[in-house]
Amino acid sequence: MIEAWTILVPIATAMAVTTAVLIKWAAEARTPLRGSVVVFLLMMMVAMIGGAAFYFAAPSTASLVGGLWLASGLMSASVLLVFLGFLRDVSTRARAGPNAPAPVLVHTRSFVAAVIGLVVTSELLMGWTFQTASGQLVTGGWSIAGLVSWITGSVNSPWFLFTMSAEMILTSYFLRDRLPRPVRFVLVSQSVIMLLSPPALAASTWFYFSSYAASAAMIVLFVYLMEHFYRNRTLTVGFSRYLVRLLWIYGLMMAGLFMWIYYGFGFVFAASVLLEMVVFFDAVVRPESLSGALARPWLEQSRWTFSVLSGIFVAEIFMGAVLDLQIDPSSYVGVFGVYALSGPPGSVLLNGVSNGFWFLATVTASTWFLIMMGFEMGALVVFKLRETHHLENRIRMVLMIGCYAAFAVFYPSIYFGLIDPNAPPSATVPVLGWSMGIGSFPLATTVFVAVLLTYAITGALTILFGRRVVCSVFCTAPLMYQGTAIDAMKAFNRSGPVGKKYQSSRISATFSITAGLVLGSLVVTSLLSYLNTIGTTNFFVEGADPTMFFFGLYFSVLWYVLFVSIPYTGNYNCVTMGWCYTGLISQAFQKIGFYKLKVESKQVCRDCTTLDCAKGCPVALVDMPGHFRSKGEFRSSKCCGVGDCVEACPYNNLYIYDVRHWLREKLKIPARPRLALLPMVRPAQPGVNRTSGPTTTVSRQ
Repeated sequence: MIEAWTILVPIATAMAVTTAVLIKWAAEARTPLRGSVVVFLLMMMVAMIGGAAFYFAAPSTASLVGGLWLASGLMSASVLLVFLGFLRDVSTRARAGPNAPAPVLVHTRSFVAAVIGLVVTSELLMGWTFQTASGQLVTGGWSIAGLVSWITGSVNSPWFLFTMSAEMILTSYFLRDRLPRPVRFVLVSQSVIMLLSPPALAASTWFYFSSYAASAAMIVLFVYLMEHFYRNRTLTVGFSRYLVRLLWIYGLMMAGLFMWIYYGFGFVFAASVLLEMVVFFDAVVRPESLSGALARPWLEQSRWTFSVLSGIFVAEIFMGAVLDLQIDPSSYVGVFGVYALSGPPGSVLLNGVSNGFWFLATVTASTWFLIMMGFEMGALVVFKLRETHHLENRIRMVLMIGCYAAFAVFYPSIYFGLIDPNAPPSATVPVLGWSMGIGSFPLATTVFVAVLLTYAITGALTILFGRRVVCSVFCTAPLMYQGTAIDAMKAFNRSGPVGKKYQSSRISATFSITAGLVLGSLVVTSLLSYLNTIGTTNFFVEGADPTMFFFGLYFSVLWYVLFVSIPYTGNYNCVTMGWCYTGLISQAFQKIGFYKLKVESKQVCRDCTTLDCAKGCPVALVDMPGHFRSKGEFRSSKCCGVGDCVEACPYNNLYIYDVRHWLREKLKIPARPRLALLPMVRPAQPGVNRTSGPTTTVSRQ
């Protein structure tokens, strides 16, 4: 086998270089003759590999002769294409005259399809042939099952995946001058992710290394794309379409990788690789398609943004499942897909929905999914932190990152495992406190005091500092909402078909109904859980305690569904729509607390025409400016204390008021003066009510 590898590796390398060069020629072809030459050379490659495949299918003298005849026939047919292209070129020139310019080859669908089809065919044949030649027989047949087996074995091999990766990175290099920098980064990232395909090699060392490295590379790509979207609100039509296709292919690829690990079924992964090849070569053969006309700003395209978010999320879900299976197999092997998909159609449908629900709930509550999301969304928060100017907001964001690390990862996943090695997996342990209610079976009797303390302490902090204690610091949601690109999506609060119905601080009838149903279900499930604990009832939902099911429904399923639907429901929809019972309880405490927004000068707000404070609000409190103009302050139970309005104010006129300022007022401690950017206010002059002019130093009274 070692001898086979020493022969096959140079051949595969030569084919990768040759294919990349031919793709470059195809992208640069400007006449029918040159286009036909590219097709001719690609058919020559298919002919050679096809002849070798014919021989290795059943090695013998007869198959060797047959393979030679097959290769010769395909080569002869390819020569005919060049001849026809030459005749077409000559004929066109003859009709147009001797001084006419050469006919231009438009990259038609037929030409692009021919190039892609020949490249894919040669790679498939090479993958199968080299895999067979190296001693690893790939079986198949003429049935559908046989074809699936043949494609799976051919694609999920080092000869296909590594060669394909080399072709992709070489093609990106050869066409670097014709591709914008962001496009080059995406194409190179694709090459790296393809290279790190776990099915390529059977060695366990490669399996673990490639899984972790590919996940890291994909996270880096997602972060780059999100930050690129934030910096470039308008993308070209071709590049935006390419990204949607690529992200959904990555979703399919990670689902295929999960199925390969969990069920031993590798066809879905192989199919995703083939689709990625088609999308990649379709783009690079026509590099002009990735530039050119600009699309509408993506913040005005709900469907496109939803497609991007959902594609990334599908990839992240299955990536998290793969990491769970690799890092903690004892906890997750046998957990996914517990209900059999057999029997009457109704039972199959019900079991499928149940499996999907628990798969999503289990993965999103798992340690490694939360760590992965923490790195991905946390990077966007760090980018936003660099742009945040107010010290108070910077401190809050640092605390938010620390609380995510502590409350989403360390305490539920690491701390409890350290103090109790026999504790159940973190995904099955209910989170204590507000997120679970009073029940939390089977731990209620042992942690009841801790639950009550959680309510008391967090409620007291909310009274003193506002609901930002929960909704902008303690909760895991703000880390995912407040990164650069996601924060920019607050524009959908004013344009989304659902989000714009929840604008302003007014509590609508829909909000009240939602809040009532959510809080009512919290009380009912908590009561049932507690009754289960003391043995009065034995009520379970899908085999789970009511509070655990309730928590999984709201925070492990519904939260993520609504997260990807931000283009329709708006940013921070857990707050604006009132479906988060944790936020609703915090909202009740805020009504009786010290927290509010205040301005230095009401007159500045009256003169302001930007309304930037309202535009910057992530929960669309669009009536905020009116309150500042009339009262000089704004109090709303919906305000979650992110502080974007403070950052957005162009005059530095706005600040957050809480118990600290109240104590200063009561103790008559003067506020520290600050240099406020108030260009519309001058020191008062005798006999003059107001004028506009330069900045002045003011202090909070």
